[in-house]
Formats: sequence, C-alpha cells, structure tokens
Amino acid sequence: MMRKIQTLYQFECKVFQQINSHFDKRIMNLFFRTITQIGGALFISATTLLLVIFTTNQTRLTAISSAAALALSHIPVQLVKKLFPRKRPYLQIETTKILPNPLKDHSFPSGHTTAVFSVIAPFLIHIPLLAIVLLPIGLGVGISRIYLGLHYPSDVIAGGILGASFGSLCFYFVS
Repeated sequence: MMRKIQTLYQFECKVFQQINSHFDKRIMNLFFRTITQIGGALFISATTLLLVIFTTNQTRLTAISSAAALALSHIPVQLVKKLFPRKRPYLQIETTKILPNPLKDHSFPSGHTTAVFSVIAPFLIHIPLLAIVLLPIGLGVGISRIYLGLHYPSDVIAGGILGASFGSLCFYFVS
C-alpha cells in the first residue's frame, strides 16, 4: 500500500513540475497570476454578492445557492487542512518556481479551487450552457494554483470536488 502511495506521489510531483516549469513564460505568468484572483476571497465574494443583489427570480436563488456554498464549503476546507497538514509543494520540491510571499498555510485542499467550483456549480445546474464559459474559468483557477507552485494536482482535484459538491447541494436545497 505504501509503495502505491509513493508511486502516486511521485507521479503527482512530475505533473506538478511539468506545469510549474513554464513559470518563466511571461504571457502564461500574466494569465495565471490574473485568473487565480477569481478564486481569491475578495473577487469571488464580491462577485457572488453582486449577483445576489442585482439578479432576480431563479437567477437570484442560484446566486444565493452560490453564496451559501461558498461560505459552507470553507468549513471542511479548514478542517481538512488541520487534519491533513500537507506542506505546500514549494516547501517540498526544491526546484519549484514561486512568486514572492507565497501562502504559508497547508495545501490540501485548494481553497481557491473550492471557492470557484462552489460558486459556478449552481450556475452550471441552472443554466448548463454556461459551462462553455464557467468550466474553463474554474479549470483555469485550479491549474493556476499548480502553475504558481502553491498546490499539488490532488489539492486542486479535491478542492474542485468539494466545491462542486457543496455548490450542487446548496442549489438543490435553496432552489
């Protein structure tokens, strides 16, 4: 069992390093440094609040679902970070390229990815056609966390699953 876990970890490190190795490319750096902000607390909270205030009917209920999912999903994120204190990859992998002043808390699961998927999931259920725009944004935020050296791929996958689960549950309870 331990051998399988070690093999998985080695594979994950290779994927991480492959994505992070492009850090010096100016256009990619600009793109990922920008899109990662969408999953940040200020942007995602403000956007969700504006949707709650300025929409009506079913779209407002969907926005309320997103707001509830955003708030509720961060309880398990914080719990899991305490229960499974995984060091961020830049602290484990010497060759990781990072921005100045990186996050210092634990990496599992990705809070940014959880946030973005908790907010977009209700809208994907309400208006499936939005997947054309929202899924690339959500995936972009997730990949940005790896690209910027802050999360392993499994951190991002776990965050996406957690966020989408809370977003879906909140949509069905609120709508």
